[in-house]
Amino acid sequence: MLAENLENLVKKERLEGRQEGRQQGRQEGQDEARKEAARNLIRRTEMSDQVIAEIAGLAVEEVSQLRSEIRH
Repeated sequence: MLAENLENLVKKERLEGRQEGRQQGRQEGQDEARKEAARNLIRRTEMSDQVIAEIAGLAVEEVSQLRSEIRH
């Protein structure tokens, strides 16, 4: 009985860990997609950081950082 309960607990924890990992991976992928969209806008347009931030769903500071990275 105790061994079975422990096994079930381990399975539950493992499943929760996988779900958290998948969610984190999705979030990281979405963040990278937003940054790539911003990079493309920076390279191909004359839009301000504010406008790019609104379109890409990023903070203005993040867009400014991306712009400085592209210049170097």
